[in-house]
Amino acid sequence: MNDTCEFCRIIAGDQPAHVLYEDDRTIAFLDRNPAVTGHTLVAPQVHEGAILTSDEPGSATVFETARTVADALQATLEPDGFSVFHTSGSLVGTVDHAHVHLVPRFADDDVSLSLSRTRLDPDEAAALTEQVHKIL
Repeated sequence: MNDTCEFCRIIAGDQPAHVLYEDDRTIAFLDRNPAVTGHTLVAPQVHEGAILTSDEPGSATVFETARTVADALQATLEPDGFSVFHTSGSLVGTVDHAHVHLVPRFADDDVSLSLSRTRLDPDEAAALTEQVHKIL
């Protein structure tokens, strides 16, 4: 546990939260500043900075928990869909405890997760594909 981490304090029961789901590896609770009703944060029980690059068992199960909670939110709220995202690194967010946002989506919500896009350059794509294949 990291005593300065808000999520670790929630997991320890030292800070209140509306916990929707909890098991020995993960926790899911309502975001205190939700984009929409049902906006949920899913995190590993163990403090870590990233999900995708971690070897901790809780990281592997975060997306399983997100699916479990999404099923319950679907039955409860009947959203039109979900946005699910994880960000990591110093450029994003203020919480250094790894987590996934599970955001129920509704046709009339004001949520915007748009990305600025460009056309895929075939030469850059081929080079990147080759580099990744060498690692995998």
